[in-house]
Amino acid sequence: MNNQKNNPRRDFLKTSALVTGGLMMPFSMPGAFAAGSDVIKLAVIGCGGRGTGAVFQAFETGHNIQLVAMADAFRDRIDKSYEPIFNKYGKDKVNVPEDRKFVGFDGYKEAMKDADVVILASPPGFRPAHFEEAVRQGKQIFMEKPVATDAIGIRRVLAAAEEAKRKKLNVVVGLQRHYQSNYRETIKRIQDGAIGDIVAGQVYWNDGGVWVNPRKPEQTEMEYQMRNWYYFNWLCGDHITEQHVHNIDVANWVKGGYPVKAEGTGGRTIRTGKDHGEIFDHHSITFTYADGSTIFSECRHFPGAHNRVDETFQGTKGKVYLSAGNHGVITDRSGNEIYTHNRENNPNPYQVEHDELFAAISKGEYKFADAENGAKSTMTSILGRYATYSGKVITWDEALNSNIDLMPERLAWDAMPKLLPNADGFYPHAIPGKTKVI
Repeated sequence: MNNQKNNPRRDFLKTSALVTGGLMMPFSMPGAFAAGSDVIKLAVIGCGGRGTGAVFQAFETGHNIQLVAMADAFRDRIDKSYEPIFNKYGKDKVNVPEDRKFVGFDGYKEAMKDADVVILASPPGFRPAHFEEAVRQGKQIFMEKPVATDAIGIRRVLAAAEEAKRKKLNVVVGLQRHYQSNYRETIKRIQDGAIGDIVAGQVYWNDGGVWVNPRKPEQTEMEYQMRNWYYFNWLCGDHITEQHVHNIDVANWVKGGYPVKAEGTGGRTIRTGKDHGEIFDHHSITFTYADGSTIFSECRHFPGAHNRVDETFQGTKGKVYLSAGNHGVITDRSGNEIYTHNRENNPNPYQVEHDELFAAISKGEYKFADAENGAKSTMTSILGRYATYSGKVITWDEALNSNIDLMPERLAWDAMPKLLPNADGFYPHAIPGKTKVI
């Protein structure tokens, strides 16, 4: 895997062309859709809030879509997802009998078989295996970010991404800022030279944190960690990967490449309980790119502290401010506005990514190849985590070639994850200066 030294800005933009519809090729859909029916059959793998929301968004595209299979490790999650989908769309759109509700770790393989399109929305540690199988079966794919939790998983996704390109399978990744009007319009102007060369930037995801599901006496360790997947790196990758990947991805998009090294600090200051697994509650990183420019990255979960989720960049000719709230402002070096994005009536990017994917599928077009960038931006977040966990300067190549495997040896309810609590119920966590990540 080459680092940015061999991937200059123009090559980054060239390899990203599919994302913006720069290349369209016909393809042949599998199954009934290819045989002449206009019904696009859909399966959802991972039936939590994001998977359920993605099904709603698929239906709201207006295309003739039918949900035909659902898979999740837990039956109750399938039931909680199925009910609102069926109540809104009815039996004509939701054709998921009991024998196509797949429960357990391996159900995804069967759930994909009758589908033309699959939604991959399980916890991200499972994404490499699920993506590989979807590509093997020749499916069109929507997969949520992040796409892996360690370097081994990233390498699997990158290999499967190449196979998806060979098979002309559309792949959209849920880094939805790529489908958001203010980001598209503002970054296009940056790429056209509005603020010159990018010399620095700052990206943030600072908020109060997320849910906790208390341990139940009857749970095995595997079930407990699965129910609290956000707090375990084999499932989540830490919040720098699960959430902050969005902002880090924007930095890569603006820079037109990926960093060559990272250094930083992080730890557990507030979120330190038994219910908080192994992840840090704050990370602060400096990413250095091949041209010597640096992007400062910060994410933290401090309840009651100031929240900030946005991105800013400085160029040789001006500055830019972006945020998920439809902000997009470009100024010159004196602070005079060059461009301000119109924030009125911007479409929902979560909907747009499905609108554009299913439009391409319905027309038989090969238009989207998001998986490579999704993997490399996820890898950038993992590089940042490796730097904060170890307290060392970590290069891109060192990080990508790491062979530390977070996944359990066996996936079963009676199997043990690699990380286990001590006698007092606390989980071991990284200690900068001592922890090895590569």
